[in-house]
Amino acid sequence: MSDLNAMGKAAKAAARELVKLTTGQKNDALQVIADELEAQAGLVLAQNALDIEDGRANGLSEALLDRLLLTEKRIAGLADDARKVATLPDPVGSEIESRMLPNGMRLSRRRIPIGVLGVIYEARPNVTIDIATLTLKTSNAVILRGGKETLRSNLALTNVIQGALEKVGLPQTAVQYLANPDRELVRQMMRLDQYIDMLIPRGGAGLHRLCRDEATIPVITGGIGICHVYVDESADLDKAIDIIENSKIQRPSVCNALDTVLTHPSVTDQLLPRLAQRLAKSNVELRATGHAYDVLAQNGHGATVVPAGPDDFDTEWMALILGIKEVAGLEEAIDHIQAHSMEHSDAIITENWQHANQFVNEVTSSAVFVNASTRFNDGGQFGLGAEVAVSTQKLHARGPMGLEELTTYKWIGYGNGHIRP
Repeated sequence: MSDLNAMGKAAKAAARELVKLTTGQKNDALQVIADELEAQAGLVLAQNALDIEDGRANGLSEALLDRLLLTEKRIAGLADDARKVATLPDPVGSEIESRMLPNGMRLSRRRIPIGVLGVIYEARPNVTIDIATLTLKTSNAVILRGGKETLRSNLALTNVIQGALEKVGLPQTAVQYLANPDRELVRQMMRLDQYIDMLIPRGGAGLHRLCRDEATIPVITGGIGICHVYVDESADLDKAIDIIENSKIQRPSVCNALDTVLTHPSVTDQLLPRLAQRLAKSNVELRATGHAYDVLAQNGHGATVVPAGPDDFDTEWMALILGIKEVAGLEEAIDHIQAHSMEHSDAIITENWQHANQFVNEVTSSAVFVNASTRFNDGGQFGLGAEVAVSTQKLHARGPMGLEELTTYKWIGYGNGHIRP
């Protein structure tokens, strides 16, 4: 615990320095991080290759290996994201509202950093850069704890970040990485409330449950999605097939990838064979029930079809597997989603504006789409530059957590000798 205490103290001290920075100074740091990422890409990729090699030896799935993998293109994308964050407005110091009270005192609310964040995440090393850039832009310090399967990659990326911070004269302890793989340290980190102001877990249901049960720090939960697309009777089926394909296969190992397709009875027979033929090209396994299974069980489309099991509609696949079910109509589709969704990303394919509005109004997920892929629930796609997490809870932040979600606020009263009567 002594090492964690030392990290916490250092992070708290770094946060006090970061709050003094101008927007220009923070943007300069982000530009240098991007430059260093590109300059040291070879070193980062070499460490990532060792993580991938160990992952294969340990029997990790192809979906998980894809989450671990860094490529030249992905590193270039991370550098671009860092530069995009530099171009975004700095929320710190901005006024949320200002008004004059009847007694003549002016009252305002101003955005301020949260302070020190603790982020526990699994598998995806790109999260290291996303979090570091967003926290620096918002003058927050951060303690990171990634999974053991990406330890080398994350340490290499942290070295890049800390080297860039040193180049611009900022404390390296603004971004720290807990490298010890001992899982007990995760529990200790959850109780480091003397130093950490907010905890953000990014991983599976077990990690989120552990944080909710054991943390003494406020926790933002999310990043788990059982995502749905409902195709209603008015849908353009060509559009539906394109959206479903993109939602499922564009990157199947992430939390906004599609898990379940629901169909109206009037489109099931026509849609599903065409959809199966399209998804067969990407080796997607279809798990269907009821009439949807009967339709798909017919030969000719080339896809693998198996009966859906009792838990299949409560499973976040993160793989090339897709659940399919026919529902009686919009009401049953919404009921199914509310019963099985993790409130992450859900979509309707429809040409009926009334249906679209009802779906949007009644589905309570963090992001709801009409005639669009669930893959858009992402900080970069929403114009936030990057994201720390996708929150599915209802307090403080919902959906992709960008810059504003990493701030809180304080009240400021401007008086002129005011005293309370």
